[in-house]
Amino acid sequence: MSFPFDIYLAAIGSACLTTLVALPLWRKWCLAIGLVDDPGHRKIHEKPVPLAGGLAVMTSLLVPILIGCFLLWLGCGRAQPAEASSGTWPGYDPAYLLSYGLNRRALELAGIFIGGLGILLVGWLDDKHELRPGLKFAGQFLVALAVTATGTRITLFVHSGLFQYGVTILWLLTVINAFNFMDNMNGLCAGLGAIGAWSFGVIAAAQGHYLVALIAFLTFGALLGFLPYNFPKARAFLGDSGSHLVGYLLAVLAILPHFYTPHHQHRWAVVLPLLVLFIPLADMAWVVVLRWQKGQPFYVGDTNHLSHRLVRRGLTPTRAVLVIWLLASVLGALACLS
Repeated sequence: MSFPFDIYLAAIGSACLTTLVALPLWRKWCLAIGLVDDPGHRKIHEKPVPLAGGLAVMTSLLVPILIGCFLLWLGCGRAQPAEASSGTWPGYDPAYLLSYGLNRRALELAGIFIGGLGILLVGWLDDKHELRPGLKFAGQFLVALAVTATGTRITLFVHSGLFQYGVTILWLLTVINAFNFMDNMNGLCAGLGAIGAWSFGVIAAAQGHYLVALIAFLTFGALLGFLPYNFPKARAFLGDSGSHLVGYLLAVLAILPHFYTPHHQHRWAVVLPLLVLFIPLADMAWVVVLRWQKGQPFYVGDTNHLSHRLVRRGLTPTRAVLVIWLLASVLGALACLS
C-alpha cells in the first residue's frame, strides 16, 4: 500500500462526520416536504420515517471531495514529473499524486459523480411519486449508459466496444436493483454497502489504485455515519434514492480497479467483485426466480428475501441483519486476501 494511510483515514472520517452533521438537516427537510415512508403493509414502523439517507450519503461524498479539490487547487504539493514518468514513487508528494490522477481520469470521474447525482434523482422521484417500473428502469438505463460513455467500462477478456457497453450497463443495472431489493430491514442495505465499500477500498489500496480506494473509503465513511440513524431503530431510511445510490457506487467500485488489463492479470479477476457482492446478487436472483415461478412481476416486493427467511426461522430482525453482515464480512475478507 504505497499511498499514505492517513489520507484514507481522513476520507473515512470526513465522510462520516459530514453524514452525522448533514443527516439531521436532511431529516427536517424531508419531514417538511412530506418525503417520508408511511406505516403500512409489510412495514414495522409506526410513524412516518424521513427518506433522507440518500441525500445525506451524496452530501458526504461531495463535501470532502470539493474541500480536497479546493486544497489541491491552492497548491498543496510540488510537482514531480520525473518520478511520475518512471512509474515509481520514492519520496512522492501525495498532493501531486492526487492532482496527477484527477487530471488523467477527469472525464471518467466527472461521469461517475454526475451519474451518482442522476441515479439519486431517479430514486428520489420514485420516493416522491412512485414511478412506474418501466419509467424507473428507463432512468436507471440512461444513467448507466451515460456513465459507460464517459469511460467506466468492464474490459474483461473481450476488447469489443459494443460488448463492453452491453456488459457494463447490464452490470450497473443488476447491482443497483440488487441493493434496492436488499433495502428491506433496518440497516441491511446500508451495512452491506459499507462492508462492500470497505472491501473494495482495501483491494484497491493494496494494488495502488489510490483514487478508487479514496472513493471506496468515502462511501464507507458516509454509510458508517448513516448507520446510527438506521440501525437497529430507524430515524431515517435510505429510500429508493439511497438504495439506488449505494448500489450504483458499489457497481462502479467493482469496475474501477481494473483487475484485468493487458499489463496486469489478477487470477481472480472475475471472482473478486462477485465475492464481495455475493449476498445482494444471490438474494436478488433467488427472489426473482421465486416470483417468476409464481407468475408474479419480479419488481413487486414480497417476504422471500434472506432476511425475512432468517426471521421466520426465529431470529429477530436485528439478529438477522447482523448474521447477514457477518456473512458479507467473511466473503469480503476472503476477497481482500485473495
